[in-house]
Amino acid sequence: MQKDFKLLFIGDIVGRCGRNIVKKFLSENNKKSEYDFVIANVENASHGFGLTKKNYDELEACGIDCMTSGNHIWDKKDILTYIDEADILIRPYNYHKSVSGVGYRIFDNGMIVINLLGKTFMPPIDCPFVALEEIIQELKNKINIDDKIIFVDFHAEATAEKQCFARFAFDLGVSAVVGTHTHVQTADECILDGHAYLTDVGCCASKMGVIGMEYQPSLKRLMTSVNERFDVEMSAPYVFNACEIIFSENRAKSINRISFEYSILEEQDSEN
Repeated sequence: MQKDFKLLFIGDIVGRCGRNIVKKFLSENNKKSEYDFVIANVENASHGFGLTKKNYDELEACGIDCMTSGNHIWDKKDILTYIDEADILIRPYNYHKSVSGVGYRIFDNGMIVINLLGKTFMPPIDCPFVALEEIIQELKNKINIDDKIIFVDFHAEATAEKQCFARFAFDLGVSAVVGTHTHVQTADECILDGHAYLTDVGCCASKMGVIGMEYQPSLKRLMTSVNERFDVEMSAPYVFNACEIIFSENRAKSINRISFEYSILEEQDSEN
């Protein structure tokens, strides 16, 4: 009998403290070895905006098997110099076909990871529902997906859109849909007829920040409507948000939220 497959999905990593939180969690008691596959959203991993090649390499080295992203993946122009060679990084599929990078990957263990952006309250983008239909058809033309675990990071703002998208995705054969982007972990994890769902997995960041960023600039922008420069909040305590999903073949058996708080972090690098 084939053993269960245990997946860890790590919420939006925000800046240096977010990266250090992830490294701490995965290294503690050889935590990485507990999981068959580790996915993390990295669109804010470099000083809160985008992902540099240095930080991509750093996160890959700590044990992440696949990196998903979102609308901020382009914020560091460094991304354009390496995204086509970054073989575990995914950008949202529903950007224009001319955009660099890929929107889904098939991994050697049969795991399929898809990244899509929502439309509601987000920058203009191709319809994620139509895009998912296109991806599923592409996959069917390449391989037999009936026994594959298909995971979607749906990077979106609106709860209603996330819930509706998940039901749509499950009808197409997707195994799990977990939301990112809002950085606030929701408490609605569930199994729907063998499919796993969570509206938002949360983030890895300072708990003292506003979705990981400093409070005062966030407050000033909300009060004045004038754009402010945002910097990553670096003070303790720090929160690690993730979820783990256990699959039997391609059917989800359980989904559990993970939320750890750290009062101190060892400085592991100096780059924000």
